[in-house]
Formats: sequence, C-alpha cells, structure tokens
Amino acid sequence: MTISFEDRVAIVTGAGGGLGRSYALDLAKRGAKVVVNDLGGAGDGTGASDAAAKVVEEIEAAGGTAMANGGSVTDEEQMAEMVAKTKETWGGVHVLINNAGILRDKSFAKMTIEDWKLVIDVHLNGSAICTKAAWETMRKQAYGRILNTASSTGLYGNFGQANYGAAKLGLAGFTKTLAIEGAKYNIKVNTIAPIAATRMTEDIMPPAMFEQLGPDNVAPAAVYLVSEDAPTNLIVGAGGGFFHAAYVTLTDGIALPEGERTAEGVAAAWEQIIDRADEKVPQSGAEQGAQAFVKLQALDG
Repeated sequence: MTISFEDRVAIVTGAGGGLGRSYALDLAKRGAKVVVNDLGGAGDGTGASDAAAKVVEEIEAAGGTAMANGGSVTDEEQMAEMVAKTKETWGGVHVLINNAGILRDKSFAKMTIEDWKLVIDVHLNGSAICTKAAWETMRKQAYGRILNTASSTGLYGNFGQANYGAAKLGLAGFTKTLAIEGAKYNIKVNTIAPIAATRMTEDIMPPAMFEQLGPDNVAPAAVYLVSEDAPTNLIVGAGGGFFHAAYVTLTDGIALPEGERTAEGVAAAWEQIIDRADEKVPQSGAEQGAQAFVKLQALDG
C-alpha cells in the first residue's frame, strides 16, 4: 500500500530544518501541497533567517508544490493569516504538524521564569494557536490530521529541561482531548515523541548517537500519523529506525473502606495500589472516575 497525499494541503511548523524539513519533504514527495513555516531563529528562539524559503526551493526543485511562511507560532494573528492564505491559495488545510520549538535548558534552580514562559509559549501555546487557526476549517471540511510533538523529556523526565518537559507532556494531554473532540468530524490527532539529531539536540547528544539519529528516520512515523488511515489518540516514539508506542495507564487499584481512608491506610495498601498486573489504557479521563465508582460500589456489594 502506498500512502499518498495527493489533493491534500499540509502545514508544517518549524520546517526550516531538522525534523520539520524532513516531514515537509516527505509530504511533498507524496503529493501534498506544503506550507513550510519557520521563523528561522536559532535553537534558543533568537534571530531569524530565510530557512523556510530554502526548504521550499528544495521541494520545488524535486517537482513538488510549497510556499514559505515566516510567521511566529506564538502570534495568533500571524497564524490566522497563514491559514487564511493557505485556504485562499489551495482551498483547505488537511494536515497540521506542530513541530516548532526552542530550548532554554538549565536546572530548575538556575532557570529564570522568563525562560520557563518562553519555552511553554513556543511549544505548548504555539501548538494551540496553530491548531486553533486550522480547527474550524478541518471541522467544516470533515477531515483533519494533526500531529503534536512531545518528547521523552515530557514523558519520562530529563535533567535541566523542566520547562521543555512541562510543555511536551502538556502537548500529550492536549492531543488526547482534541482526539476526543475531533472524532465526529473525522479529525485524527496524535503525538510523536522523536528521538532525533537536530539543531536543537546537537549540543546535548554524544557525537556517535547524533550521527545515527537523523531526522529522516523519524519522518516515516510522522507521515503515517497524518495519513488518511492513521490511528488517533496515540503517542508514538520514533528514531534511528526504532518505533514504539507510549501509554498513560491506570492500575486496577483498590477502594479503601471508611475508617481506612487515611495516610496510613494508603501506605498499607501501597503495593496493591501500584500493582500493574491488570493496568488499563483509558481512552478518556472519565474512565478513571468510572473505575473508582465500580470499586466503591463493590465495597457495598
């Protein structure tokens, strides 16, 4: 089966290099008309360049169709204008990959609140702003594929990246709610957690690992997750030819009777509380409450 994006229009943010560039090139090769968005700044978000235009040149030289956009994902007006121009030029927006990001790494003790807010703003708020700009179009056309970008730091933690990790896990939660709200409009929403050597990770990865983890090895997962037959509401990791899924799970747990609902009662039941033997993968937040209700009803049964 060949995955095609003929007659599809895709927006990829942060596509002037690294992962975004690889996504844009692959989508264009498969027939998509691609908006290459990139402010063109450095890894810490400072400065600007014509990075997006250069990727457009690559796409056009290979026979594809693309246009550059230098708007900031944190600017609501600029992102609304980007979507409006895309619709005016190509008639719709079918795919959105929220990839733009920056790093301001420091231990939390040394991190300024300015660095905290800026990373949250670009990754989390920027993804929400871009998605909001395209959401109504996708609802009206009853078709949309959105990919948000998490990371191992967001899912599992990493020293010196409290701001980045908070933003990235926030995006996983953002995805889960959008997947539920978008389902009846044929909008599928997923999260990718790349393991990749990019401009942002060049200074923090060992050289040998950096060489093995090129962005082109993440693109296959990203492109599949925004294809017509994509799943929805998943977190998928990819890098170096390795692909896996990550889940937020719920253990079977225990309902404590009245009189045992104390810190001591929790301590006594701790091993049963954290026992993963029968853990589940909830498809919505409501399932946590439902499981608690079932357990509490059993106490009375």
